[in-house]
Amino acid sequence: MKKTVIFVIIGILLIISVGIAYKFLSKERDKQIETENLIHLFKPQPNDLITDKLIIEGEARGTWFFEAVAPFYILSSDFATMTSGYIEAKSDWMTENFVPFYKEVTFIPTDEKGFLLLKNDNPSGSSEKDLFYMLPLQFQIPETLSIKVFFNNSRLDPEFSCNKVFPVERKIIKTQAVAKAALEELLKGTTEEEKKEGFLTSINPDVKIQSLTIKNEIAYVDFNEQLEFQVGGSCRVAAIRSQIIETLKQFSTIKDVVISINGRTEDILQP
Repeated sequence: MKKTVIFVIIGILLIISVGIAYKFLSKERDKQIETENLIHLFKPQPNDLITDKLIIEGEARGTWFFEAVAPFYILSSDFATMTSGYIEAKSDWMTENFVPFYKEVTFIPTDEKGFLLLKNDNPSGSSEKDLFYMLPLQFQIPETLSIKVFFNNSRLDPEFSCNKVFPVERKIIKTQAVAKAALEELLKGTTEEEKKEGFLTSINPDVKIQSLTIKNEIAYVDFNEQLEFQVGGSCRVAAIRSQIIETLKQFSTIKDVVISINGRTEDILQP
């Protein structure tokens, strides 16, 4: 009698388990179908080999975005985040039609295999409305070297001495043009982790290096006009100069730095 009861209970539990599993798989299948109807990825394709640059290109319905962006994650084979950011809608996103998106991502792979994960931007915060699109990728791990970039720091210098800057270490792909690569890292600004440690930059976003030459231990670096766009105050000007100069002077081949904007050295970065 007892055995019969036990078998009945086991049978009921199996039926319940199968029912739950079927319901879960059906839900996930429906969500996958829903995602495929919302986003089409043109680049990259599954198992593409990626070096240090990844182009993310495709189209998604406007509902995939919020404020014209949606997050992406580049993951290692064990699902650790190698880098992340946002894809950007290239036309009006406030529509239910498909909207083209594009993003060029530069990063250093740390694993030979991994994934690209695209997620809808879900302002509601409800996990039920989260949607994902993921595909496998292969990565070529490059040879790297460590450099320093210099920022102000509100914790290390609470009085903000303007021209007092502090180094953070970055890894870059090994290159002969290491000074330019260090400046490019500086222009990226601070990472989220660095911000939490008090680091901050005084340099505008979208500043571009137009040329960099080194002659007789002097670095001549020319930027676009964005370097001084709406820059005011002697403190900020001093901070910008210090960030650039100290980042370049870490290299033994550079003893001094001349900064120019569109070839002009006089009357630039004025308070």
